[in-house]
Amino acid sequence: MSEREPLIPPSAVDVDFSDVGWGAARTMSDLETGMWRMEQVQPRLRSPIVAVDVLDEPPDWDRLVRAHEWASRIVPRIRMRVVEPILRLGNPVWAVDPEFDLDYHLSRVRLPEPATFDHALQMCRHFATEPFDRARPPWSAMLIEGLEDGRAVYVVKTHHSITDGLGGIQLMTLLHSRRPEPSPDKPDRPAPQPEQMSSGGAMIEQALDSIRSAPGLIGDLISSTARSAMAVATDPVGAVSEMVGYANSIRRVIAPPPSTGSPLLRDRGLGRWFGVLEVGVDELRAGAHSAGGSLNDAYVAALLGGFRLYHESLGHQLDTIPVGMPVSLRSASDQTGGNRFAAARFAGPAGERDPIERIKQVRAIILELRQEPALGLLDTAAPILARLPTAVLANWYLSQSTALDLQASNIAGMPVPVYLAGARIERMFPFGPAPGCAVMATLVSHVGTCCIGVNLDTAAVTEPARFMLCIQESLDEIVELGHG
Repeated sequence: MSEREPLIPPSAVDVDFSDVGWGAARTMSDLETGMWRMEQVQPRLRSPIVAVDVLDEPPDWDRLVRAHEWASRIVPRIRMRVVEPILRLGNPVWAVDPEFDLDYHLSRVRLPEPATFDHALQMCRHFATEPFDRARPPWSAMLIEGLEDGRAVYVVKTHHSITDGLGGIQLMTLLHSRRPEPSPDKPDRPAPQPEQMSSGGAMIEQALDSIRSAPGLIGDLISSTARSAMAVATDPVGAVSEMVGYANSIRRVIAPPPSTGSPLLRDRGLGRWFGVLEVGVDELRAGAHSAGGSLNDAYVAALLGGFRLYHESLGHQLDTIPVGMPVSLRSASDQTGGNRFAAARFAGPAGERDPIERIKQVRAIILELRQEPALGLLDTAAPILARLPTAVLANWYLSQSTALDLQASNIAGMPVPVYLAGARIERMFPFGPAPGCAVMATLVSHVGTCCIGVNLDTAAVTEPARFMLCIQESLDEIVELGHG
């Protein structure tokens, strides 16, 4: 996601939970429908979003269970499964699972001693690659204990059809506590009533929703048509110029990145490897400012520099690589939760050795991309794409995503300490889905630290430990700019 102002998590006792609307949409959007269905015919398109929280100590287990039970009442989506309409005549519907069982979704393990964070991270990777039971709510969480330093790890994975990265931060903002002590007077609500939703019921519910929403859609269409006609009548030259400009923007947005993928990273598979990096927010920002860039520019430039170092260490030269970057389309009026993002693609200047020049080039590219009128074309085209046969859609999407060597996402996180069942969350490492790309890197800021999670396709990056060392070296190089 694009860089944005951090969210300030309120205390649970300060929130009016009677009006919580996170994940309130009853029916999947067309974009979410595609993500849900494609992985059934193409396993490489599985799209779990994974958060790995490092805790200063193991939380009280009974209290953690109660916290999840409370959360499932506050946010009903946690209890909901996906129901497909008959013959897939419409989009899937969310319905409260009549057999919701928290014990299925929340588990607890203890690593054999002595265990390190790397051991826990390896378990998180295996946990993340296990497919969801599609008959149940598509999320799972696990507490990992037994680390030799007395810490613990809490990992949660959710299907991308539930939310994007920013929606996940919104959820954590809502549910995490700002104090270690219990909040006995925090608001509560009854558990949502179980629903015996059938495929036929899902289709009927969508039909009724379409009838109810038709007058508003028709009104919007009439208003939009009237505005367009007025624009043509009052300024025909300007209107035609705007249409031509948008058409050209569409051409630029849908065209493949002007860069071919690295021969070293050509293969794709199902294997995944998790790596983590961290750097101070102020340190990375200072390095960025020395080159006239933002924290996000420096972050992307560091990743690109790492790609160059990795290739050089294996005896290969690198010029540019194809890069994808999700950009949030959310506005203040949008509901929380769900998915609202566009996909930007560009040729990343990985071969540029000068980190200052690399940051400047990245900044110029991203600023230009954000000005593209057709940037949200995927969102606009989603209703058409979702009606394609699933196999056709999956193969098309895979052809687009496998053309990318890197996807990079940046999400503002928690600026103040937060707690999970009494344990303080020291780090919050995000691992975005890597459906087809070689490397998916995600940055979340957490209490003054940039927590970077790197999800590698092991068929593409055959030496992941070497790759992470190269990314670290490039990151150190950019941080050093701020010390000059």
